[in-house]
Parts: sequence; structure tokens; C-alpha cells
Amino acid sequence: MTRHQLQGRSEADVLWFRRRGFLQAAAAWTVLGGYGAAQAQQRSNIVELLGDALLNGQRLTPQSFIQSGDAIETGPRSHLVFAIGHSAFQVRPNSRLVVDRGATLNAVSVLRLLTGAVASVWGKGPQRRIVTPTLTAGIRGTGVYAEVFPEQSMRSYLCNCYGEVQVNAGTDSMLSRSSYHQSFWGEVEPRNGRWLTPARAINHTDEEIEHLARLVDQRTAWQELGRKGIKDGQGYMAPQPPAAHPAAVPK
Repeated sequence: MTRHQLQGRSEADVLWFRRRGFLQAAAAWTVLGGYGAAQAQQRSNIVELLGDALLNGQRLTPQSFIQSGDAIETGPRSHLVFAIGHSAFQVRPNSRLVVDRGATLNAVSVLRLLTGAVASVWGKGPQRRIVTPTLTAGIRGTGVYAEVFPEQSMRSYLCNCYGEVQVNAGTDSMLSRSSYHQSFWGEVEPRNGRWLTPARAINHTDEEIEHLARLVDQRTAWQELGRKGIKDGQGYMAPQPPAAHPAAVPK
């Protein structure tokens, strides 16, 4: 188990993948053919649901089918894992989000995170976006963790766990290339003239991202490379980073 740092989250929020129920559900999901088979057979694309959640204002059940264009709200003790197309999502408790429709029902163009947190893995394809109250991230194939902090005036957090992400906040825009967790704060007001500032890697684990990747037949960058770096939010495998965090580079 890799080390992780929590800020306003519990161990239960990040260790969901250890539960026997999830492991059994994930194995069944894979054996039955994943998202494509679920869609073709008109089965649910929910891998696991615990606690209370709403889909478009109605009670979400394990038999529901979540489509792009839907709005999701989770309760205080809920946990939701689902897949749409080549992307997989784990929704934390007390979260509200909308998955905007792309070219088809099984393509998400924008994930709008209004509050709460979502861990996600996105397959290769056209650029899609994650939008929070204070930042926007343009993504292709990558693993991402995003969280909105209401107690900090909706300050937003984004970790590019691996891959390439174009991050924008206020007047700041920068390209994040990460092999191992490059993290940002999207500020409510600029700090020292910056709307995007460096962050530590918080509130998510390597194993979460690995399990989500497996649900959509993918592997993380560190699995491909067979090694891990220092989980400090800098985004690099090497103990001495080859470049500065993009949000730390002077304007």
C-alpha cells in the first residue's frame, strides 16, 4: 500500500478498493465484458454503489444505467464506482457532478464537479474537460483526481496522476505532463499573482487509480514503467525532478 496524505477526508474514502464486495464486483465486471457488454446487454454500468445517491434527482440503484448528460449526487456515507465508455469514475461522499454528453451516449465531453471529489481514469480520445468552480482541465488519456473544498470558498484541487493535462484558472494556463502525480490548487483569489499554485498529492491513492484503470482495460504510467517516484505533487519519477512544477515557474 502506498503512502497517502489526507486533508478533510477519512481512510474509508480512499481505501474503498480493499473491500471484498468491490473486489468481487470488479472481477464480475471484467469477466462479463466491461462497459461494452453492459451496454449491449442493457445491464447497469455501475460497478459498485453503497449508501444513498441520486441520478437526475431520483434515487440511484445498483440496477440504474448512468449516461452522459446525467447529474449525480452522493450522500454523506455513499460510494459510487461506474464506467462510461473508456472512462471509469469513483465518486466520493457528498459530491455533486454532471457528466456532459459528447458525440455519443457513451462519450463524456465534460465532467462538471460542483462539490465533493471524483477519482477518474480517461481512455485515449478527443480532448475532454474537467470543470470545477475555480479551474478547468483539458484531458486526453490520463488519470485525474479532482476535489472542491466548500470550506475554503470552493477552492479546487486537481492532481494529474499521469498523462498530459492543460490546466487553466483565472488568467493562468499551463501544460501539465506527469508520470507520477502533479498537483495544483485552483485559487479563489490569486496568491502572489497566481491563480494556479503547486499542491501536495492529497486524498487519493495509487491503488485507487490502478483499480479504476483496470475496469476500462488500462494501466497507469507507473505500472507501465514498473516503478514509482516520490508522491510529493511534483509529478516526476526521479528523486531530483528534471524540471520545476509548472505552477512554480515565475511568470
